[in-house]
Amino acid sequence: MRIGEVASLVGLTPRAVRHYHHVGLLPEPVRRPNGYREYALRDAVVLARIRRLTELGLGLDEVRDVVRDDAGRELAEVLGELDADLARQEAQVRARRERIGALLAQAEAGELAAEEPVSRELGELLKELPVIPGGMAARDREILTLLETVAPDEARGPLLGAMRDAFVATPGAAERVREVYALLDELVDAAVDDPRVAAAAEALAACIPDGLWEPGEVPGENAALLQTFFADFAPAQAQAVLRAVRIVGEREGSS
Repeated sequence: MRIGEVASLVGLTPRAVRHYHHVGLLPEPVRRPNGYREYALRDAVVLARIRRLTELGLGLDEVRDVVRDDAGRELAEVLGELDADLARQEAQVRARRERIGALLAQAEAGELAAEEPVSRELGELLKELPVIPGGMAARDREILTLLETVAPDEARGPLLGAMRDAFVATPGAAERVREVYALLDELVDAAVDDPRVAAAAEALAACIPDGLWEPGEVPGENAALLQTFFADFAPAQAQAVLRAVRIVGEREGSS
């Protein structure tokens, strides 16, 4: 049989057969005097098995282990690994579908936050924070979604818990947060030495929860994250935030 004939017989393309030769899955057959490959029944059997194994989801390296005659892994071992991997994928797909279903339900109820998808914990927090188009409130929501993404896994839960306590759970917190947003929004066109900068800094520092940073780890003025935030702030707003961070640092250091 020529390459097109054997490929057609087992439901493959000549290109696939050539690739299997190239990667060592199928030995090169003898060639006719005219240079064309001559495939035997055994070649068709091997190609059919390769097709069946790849349809099960085995990669070519795994197929090579199964079909070669030397010390390869047993088919049962390879299939066991494949089954375990598929089980993990199924669990991931189920979890993703549950999450998407919850988001769709929120959308149908008109409760889908603009920042989604986020974790359930942050989603609940965003529901309770002020939704004020433009200004510091909108930017703060964006920053929270960024912090959740970049925070280490072990720090994410405590961070969101501290934010919830500071912003919504503590009596009067929601009102204080709205006041801080208003004070910071007033600084859009203010000079950096405007007296309102100090007042906004004090109000903001009072809203930042204790334990947000480890002692000695409060970000400084040149911290990359703060610099990124400041790039979107008016100068007086950036000055107020920086002062608030310093106040928190002094508070943490003295505690």
